[in-house]
Amino acid sequence: MMITYKKFPHILLLCSIGCLTFVNGCSSKEASDAGNTTQTAADSQQETGDTETSQTDDSVSLGEFTLNDIEGNSYTQDMFADYDLTMVNVFTTWCTPCVNEIPYLETLNNEMADQGVTVVGIILDALDSSGNVDEETIEKAKLLAERTGATYPFLIPDTGYLNGRLAGISAVPETFFVDKEGNIVGETYTGSRSLEEWTEIVEQERSGATL
Repeated sequence: MMITYKKFPHILLLCSIGCLTFVNGCSSKEASDAGNTTQTAADSQQETGDTETSQTDDSVSLGEFTLNDIEGNSYTQDMFADYDLTMVNVFTTWCTPCVNEIPYLETLNNEMADQGVTVVGIILDALDSSGNVDEETIEKAKLLAERTGATYPFLIPDTGYLNGRLAGISAVPETFFVDKEGNIVGETYTGSRSLEEWTEIVEQERSGATL
């Protein structure tokens, strides 16, 4: 499920800051403060093993929030209202499996928009250990979006880490789904997947969300 670097030669440079690459994801050490989770290259030095498993989320609201994207645009909980299902992909700029699947997510976003499905990304390493925006990471994310052709928003966590939903994430990428009411629904998926695998998963989750 890896894309070739012949097509995206600059992606490798973005992932050269210390991420230990595994088959499907990169591990991250939980911060001691659950409300101040951040990830660094040093946190990635523990192998996760098989990341193909998923866990079930109870249907809970994400609540109210305001997040900015890497271009300075603001997004609130209202961003979910226009779609039956929003795929939220949490990633870091140093995680190679995260980077590799971005073109797949872009294709998915384009192909399923007319079916009421959209994709957003959240850059978990966009905040430093003090909760401040890491401008160097933002520039890397901008380059990453350019090189992969991603047009869906890359969002920066707020200091509350999306009302705590992003706190304690131990491996990236992590993907979960939100319905048009702003409720987390269905499964939480750890690890990267191919376009075919994600398409099948989204179809399953979309059926559940629209019942």
